[in-house]
Amino acid sequence: MYWTLELASFLEDAPWPATKDELIDYSIRSGAPIEVIENLQELEDEPGEYYENMEEVWPDYPRHDDFFFAEDEH
Repeated sequence: MYWTLELASFLEDAPWPATKDELIDYSIRSGAPIEVIENLQELEDEPGEYYENMEEVWPDYPRHDDFFFAEDEH
């Protein structure tokens, strides 16, 4: 499984919190690339487990704090 910012962007508007199956269904319906669907299928899934956000799907997902620029300067 590999994620990139581009692939993760297809889940920005996903209906969080969501189960693995709901995320896969959303990805298919929204026309996400097959790589997104394959990555989601590789997630370990406990019945009834909900993912609250992208960070739970991709632990290395860069958060807003990870970018080193001052917003007030732009």
